[in-house]
Amino acid sequence: QVQLVESGGGLVQPGGSLRLSCVVTGATVDYHVMGWFRQAPGKEREFVAVIKRSGGGTYYADSVKDRFTISEDNAKNTVYLQMNSLKPEDTAVYYCAAGRVATVNKSGYNYWGQGTQVTVSS
Repeated sequence: QVQLVESGGGLVQPGGSLRLSCVVTGATVDYHVMGWFRQAPGKEREFVAVIKRSGGGTYYADSVKDRFTISEDNAKNTVYLQMNSLKPEDTAVYYCAAGRVATVNKSGYNYWGQGTQVTVSS
């Protein structure tokens, strides 16, 4: 079965950068996209970015466009989220997810990582 393991979260100053990683193991033949979501306290889990594993096409939420970059290292079976120019409102638990079709709806993803905390504070 598919398993996702996230890492790379931490505490960073506003304007700083972090890179999150998600290692994918198990059978992935039916999972063609990888997405990143985040959830802040008291809020719903929201879409951040998605990448098509076969072609590398990407799509971003407006709130992170031009600041975050999603990418994949096929040799390492790992997807990344490079986060630059971080703001306090980016503070959340970040989750990676695997699905069949690229979508901003969290219900469209079948497997989820455990989440990694990102805190942006001055």
